[in-house]
Amino acid sequence: MTNANDVSRPQPKPGIMDIAAYVPGKSGAPAGVAKVHKLSSNENPLGASPAAIEAVREAATYMEFYPDGAATRLREAIGEVYGLNPANIVCSNGSDEIIGLLAQTFLQPGDEGVFTEHGFLVYRIYIQAAGGVPVVARETDEKADVDAILAAVTDKTKIVFLANPNNPTGTYIPYEEVRRLHAALPGHVLLVLDAAYAEYVRRNDYESGIELVSTSQNVVMTRTFSKIHGLGGARIGWAYAPAHIVDALNRVRGPFNVNAMAIEAGVAAMRDRAHVERTVAHNDKWLSWLSDELTGLGLRVTPSVGNFILIHFPDDGKHSAAAADDYLTARGYILRRVAGYGFPNALRMTVGTEEANRGVVAALTEFLKS
Repeated sequence: MTNANDVSRPQPKPGIMDIAAYVPGKSGAPAGVAKVHKLSSNENPLGASPAAIEAVREAATYMEFYPDGAATRLREAIGEVYGLNPANIVCSNGSDEIIGLLAQTFLQPGDEGVFTEHGFLVYRIYIQAAGGVPVVARETDEKADVDAILAAVTDKTKIVFLANPNNPTGTYIPYEEVRRLHAALPGHVLLVLDAAYAEYVRRNDYESGIELVSTSQNVVMTRTFSKIHGLGGARIGWAYAPAHIVDALNRVRGPFNVNAMAIEAGVAAMRDRAHVERTVAHNDKWLSWLSDELTGLGLRVTPSVGNFILIHFPDDGKHSAAAADDYLTARGYILRRVAGYGFPNALRMTVGTEEANRGVVAALTEFLKS
């Protein structure tokens, strides 16, 4: 055994090297592929709002100045659109940062954090990074199961992460189920509602979490500009939370964690409701079309309310998800393998442009005949 005094270089604290690093979806195709359709990261196929692009150009002319550390204009724009008090909003470098800050702030070593079995991989990462213990609650029919989550809660539980809708399944649980979950949690347990895909949902029984945050002291809702607003490269997220949680987060976040260009892009994107409506209309049309077409090919598609679908492949050996991924990649269609999420024989596909959507269906039609 190596003596601690013999270590010749700095060592990470215990537990850090046990973390499996997050691996993003691939973005490239083999050399020689004429055109690449990246459908691996749930990005907006219509791109960013033209108003946001112009706002970034303007902000780039004064990059020598530090941004507003409180992201005041961005919080005000969010509050204006959603009818929220800007004082209850924290902005961040992507919603991932908020998730990490919540784990860092509310978990001590040995505390438990609960998430569902097919939930966002960063929950586990941030729980472990804070010294906490990740606890997985099983899902039922690829949906979060409130009873299973509650069964996983112990006297060591300090935080519960619920992605609603979930990625990569695209499934959701109704608001009444979220309320039932919250009502059964001890008051000292923080419930984090990750609503990254909320804007895409068209279900009468869905609510992103705004009402629950407004009437509770232990609920936080996180949102992102990366999906509906097409600003993944700008890295903007935000949280709506009770005042005492906002106060805690503002003590641990970086003093300038949202850059000046991202702030201006976010303000413009949030106020460009026409671009949001165009994006939603495009997604509504092609989400159902893709689901119908792929189901017609004999593939199982998990019903999704997001801007992506989870495609399950047969267990016949030659038509596996890995083989399909290689076949599609060689033709310029980049989907996401999701074995790390517990789906070794499935691919996640972002709803893309009409050309990309039709191209994937045509390519898979040929693949399944091969």
